[in-house]
Amino acid sequence: MKKELLIASALVSTLGAASVANAVTATMSGSHAVGLKSTDTEAAADATLAQNNASDFSVSLSETTDGGIGIASSFMVSNEGSHLSTAGLTLSFTDGSKLDVINGGNAAASHDISVPGTAGNPGVTVTSTNNAQTGLDFFAKATVVGVEWHSAADFMADGLKVSASVSADDGVAASSTVAIESSWGLGATYVTSAGDTAVTIGAGLANSEYKDSAASTEGSNGFHVGASAVTGNLTVAVGYADGDLVRNNAATEWQITDNSVSKIGVKYVSGDVTLSAGFTSAEADDSQTLGSVSGDTDSKDETMLGISYAVASGVTANLGWKDIDANNDGSNDTTAGSSWYVGATMSF
Repeated sequence: MKKELLIASALVSTLGAASVANAVTATMSGSHAVGLKSTDTEAAADATLAQNNASDFSVSLSETTDGGIGIASSFMVSNEGSHLSTAGLTLSFTDGSKLDVINGGNAAASHDISVPGTAGNPGVTVTSTNNAQTGLDFFAKATVVGVEWHSAADFMADGLKVSASVSADDGVAASSTVAIESSWGLGATYVTSAGDTAVTIGAGLANSEYKDSAASTEGSNGFHVGASAVTGNLTVAVGYADGDLVRNNAATEWQITDNSVSKIGVKYVSGDVTLSAGFTSAEADDSQTLGSVSGDTDSKDETMLGISYAVASGVTANLGWKDIDANNDGSNDTTAGSSWYVGATMSF
């Protein structure tokens, strides 16, 4: 309750000081991708080939007060899962810092390094009980009752930016699945140079407490660190994450422990053509008993290749390939396999 009151007070006092008098400015953007996707798994007798579409439409809203404080929000409509995604409020201050209020997110997730991989949308959906997490920020969770603060550039040192977040119980009752009770996160990004190479280092740390139907609490926690180096048209990036996670999957509670993720990727741009390749390896122990370590190991190894070609302004042709080798509870996961994608994306 104390955390909720502090967050609510911060929101009310900040908005009260804003004193907006101008009309809101709206900008629109979006994309539409059309392609063919082939999937070939070990369990299937034949490969499948299907049309693969993905569309989204975003509206960004912003205005600046007479005192120089920027207020922004946005929403996005996407046909991937047919959902509406809405952001909270972002306040931008004259010193360059920002504050995300209402659904602020987790600061650890704001600073993970982007590692190159494939192009387009190839992919294989492995069995739902394989809980190996492949994202660098898999542990960074938060409720909508939360705030995240972002420093201005060159915070305490040239090239350094930091973020901090906290969220509180949003009142969602834990019944057949767990619910987040509270979370905090810290993140930092440092940009420097080494000769002709621009180097970016990102890191994050987070912790989340959960409640379940038995009124006990189980936690998620972890860290990530990564770096990218850009020399001319060549980008090389690596990332590593480790931690624990409580996951809801089809009304089943899973305790995922010692989940480690290693990523490496490379990208080369030559005129209108972008070549990319990446590899991800993830491994974790999972159990359907919260707080328990079963010793059953899940794993995923993903190998990716991609080619993108800028056909015209806002139009990109993509050819991508991904192969997933997976194990579920220590045994070969026959739902894994390979996939290729060919198509085009139109953006505005």
